[in-house]
Amino acid sequence: MVRISVLSDALKSISNAEKRGKRQVLIRPSSKVIVKFLQVMQKHGYLGEFEIVDDHRSGKIVVELIGRINKCGVISPRFDIQLSSLEQWTSDILPSRQFGYIVMTTSLGIMDHVEAKNKHTGGKILGFFY
Repeated sequence: MVRISVLSDALKSISNAEKRGKRQVLIRPSSKVIVKFLQVMQKHGYLGEFEIVDDHRSGKIVVELIGRINKCGVISPRFDIQLSSLEQWTSDILPSRQFGYIVMTTSLGIMDHVEAKNKHTGGKILGFFY
């Protein structure tokens, strides 16, 4: 099968393992975008520790799950989000205002929508989790 998006495959495997009640999941291949996305999820307490395994190929990531993820996914294509339309995107994607995060890539790095609003910057949407 052809890999369309590495990030999409990673988030799908996390979501499926979470639904099955697994304690950890192996993600391969690894990429910088996946690592940054996982760091945002970990910062908000949706994931436990994760370990990057270097196998001299594309790499693997072992993620500890703590059972907080209801849904996570990728928004494709990566739409541009201006600061003025950020509130509309959050209401379209997330289930409520206080619940969940949209991850976006900005000129200041990969961050969630709350941090992007505080830093007063827009960017491209990567995905979401709640």
